[in-house]
Amino acid sequence: MTINTTMEEGRAIVAVTGRLETRTSDLLAKELTPIWDEGNCDITLDFEGLQFISSAGLRVLFIAHKKLKPHNKTLTVINANESIKEIFAITGYTSL
Repeated sequence: MTINTTMEEGRAIVAVTGRLETRTSDLLAKELTPIWDEGNCDITLDFEGLQFISSAGLRVLFIAHKKLKPHNKTLTVINANESIKEIFAITGYTSL
């Protein structure tokens, strides 16, 4: 899995490629932790290159959402493929 973060007008854009699973979810958490700890920008996750997400990956997204909410900041996912969208629908993540 690779992660590329850029800043754009008060928003961190985090492009994730590969597989977001148990052995790689900590990498994403480490990338997002300073962003959600500061709480001064929204986060957009660009999943165009993401092939798979496991429950461990979903946990990182849930934590990010929870950490941003008190700061009135948002977590947005863009460019997810159909299988990722289906996983979000089944787990209820589309409402986050």
